[in-house]
Amino acid sequence: MQVLNLLREFELKRKKESGTIKEHLDKLLGIANKIKLLGSDFANSRIVEKILVPVPDRYEVSIASLDNTKDQSKIT
Repeated sequence: MQVLNLLREFELKRKKESGTIKEHLDKLLGIANKIKLLGSDFANSRIVEKILVPVPDRYEVSIASLDNTKDQSKIT
C-alpha cells in the first residue's frame, strides 16, 4: 500500500513555478528512492521522463537531441 501511495505521489508531483529545477529533482528522486527501497521495480527511464517535462524551453533542443540519439531506457 505504501508503494502505491508513493507511486501516486510521484505521478502527481508537479514543479512549482517559484521552485527551482534542483528542488523539483530532489523531491522526485527522494520519492523514487523510497519506492526502490521498498523493493518495487521502478524504471530509471520513468524518472528521467518525469524530470525532463518541466525543463525550460531553452533546453528543448538538448532534450530533442537526447530523444533522437539515445535509448532513454539506458539513461541513468
